[in-house]
Order: sequence, then structure tokens, then C-alpha cells
Amino acid sequence: MSQNVHFLTLATPDLDAARRFYVDGLGWNALLDVPEEILFFQIAPGLLLGLFDAEKFDQDLQRGSTVREASGVTLAHNVDSEDAVRSTVATMRAAGGEVLTEPAPGEFGGIFHAHVADPNGVIWEIAHNPGWSVEADGTVRLG
Repeated sequence: MSQNVHFLTLATPDLDAARRFYVDGLGWNALLDVPEEILFFQIAPGLLLGLFDAEKFDQDLQRGSTVREASGVTLAHNVDSEDAVRSTVATMRAAGGEVLTEPAPGEFGGIFHAHVADPNGVIWEIAHNPGWSVEADGTVRLG
């Protein structure tokens, strides 16, 4: 198996709330929006974020009810300055996100960051880390 991921799919209890947050609040463009089923966003070259109605997610897996909130996972959005962390968090708050940790220096890795939960509990880390970068081809450089 090659080392890559093309879809990151999250069970989403309230797809309409997710749509309001990402599309209406943050201004994201949906690549595909199937009402009452799934919402896809292109989030990086070759990578989609899928927000899948939780009941249909369970049906697709042919199992009982899943946990109704994402847990133990963060999605990271890295920006180029501490001010960009603050402004991104403000935008997410205005869109209906719940700020879990205010922008501040982090305890680990020399970063400046904050955490924001979307209306379905998906936790986003908004961070500025001067010690790493993303190249034009999408390669991440650490340290």
C-alpha cells in the first residue's frame, strides 16, 4: 500500500450545521454537496475532507451507532503569523465555532496556536510554527 491518504471522512451528526459553518461562515467551496448525505471539500492537493451524515456513516459501515462527536483528533490549519492565528480564530468564532483555547504560545514545539471546535465537535488547531513549512509541491518540511 502506498503511503498516502485521499479522503478524510468524519461522521457528522448535523450536516446542515456543518454546511452553515464551512460554506456560509468560512466561505469554503464544496466540491460535492449531497443534501442529507455528504459534503466534500478539497483541502489540499489530492486530499478531500468528507463530512458524512452520521446515520448514513453507520449504515455504510454496517454497524451500530458510532460516537456522535469526533474524539482524540485535531485537524491542523497552519498560517504564516501569530496575527493570522488570531484573525482565523476570530473568523471561525463568528462562523459559529467554539473557541476551546484562545491564541497563545503552545507548550510543545515552539508554536503559537489555538483550538476551535466546529458545530459538530471537530477540533481545529490553528497554528503558526516558524520551524516548519509547506513547499509548493505540498511537501512538509519539519525543523
